[in-house]
Amino acid sequence: MTITTMETKLKFIHGFSNKIRLQILEAIKFEEKTVSQIVEETNGNQSNISQHLACLKGCGLIVSRQEGKYVYYSLRNAKIHELLDMFDLVLEDVENDVACCQNHVD
Repeated sequence: MTITTMETKLKFIHGFSNKIRLQILEAIKFEEKTVSQIVEETNGNQSNISQHLACLKGCGLIVSRQEGKYVYYSLRNAKIHELLDMFDLVLEDVENDVACCQNHVD
């Protein structure tokens, strides 16, 4: 793997590495939503959610579309949905180890 490919991969994974970004991805996993809907579902604030949406969009994980005065956000494609599902499946196998891991404490 080249250094450029590794750096790109790290940027991609970074999109998943934040609690709020992960909450946003889960919120739009099954249907597109507006910023207001995402804010309500995640109990966040609009400014913070908007920053994380920009990050997710920049990482290529989500897309947006404008309809009138509303912007709707959704997962980029079914592969992102599958990846979120795969995280859950893998987590089932390693959950106890992850929970006990002392290397990644907040």
